[in-house]
Amino acid sequence: MSQDLPLTETLYYILLVLHRPMHGYKMAQEVETMTQGRVVLGAGTLYGAIKNLLKKGWIQVYRDDQDARRKKEYILTEEGKNVFEEEVKRLEKMLEDAKKAG
Repeated sequence: MSQDLPLTETLYYILLVLHRPMHGYKMAQEVETMTQGRVVLGAGTLYGAIKNLLKKGWIQVYRDDQDARRKKEYILTEEGKNVFEEEVKRLEKMLEDAKKAG
């Protein structure tokens, strides 16, 4: 198991939406829509997380469009996909345990 687990809710949702290329503002919109407003990613939180994920090698720049106000699109790396899948398995196990207890 990755030493980086459990993921924060912010990192989980960013990795979830980055299974396809996306720029930062679109990520925030997708996460807010997906969670019906429960998770709102402010600019500081979002771009801090992106910087951290780039450093870990879990995401990479997909396209850097200099003509569109420098919007960078990001996408998961293989390592990012693996970490995300580990987290999903961990969460599924937690749900199984909760069902057993309830």
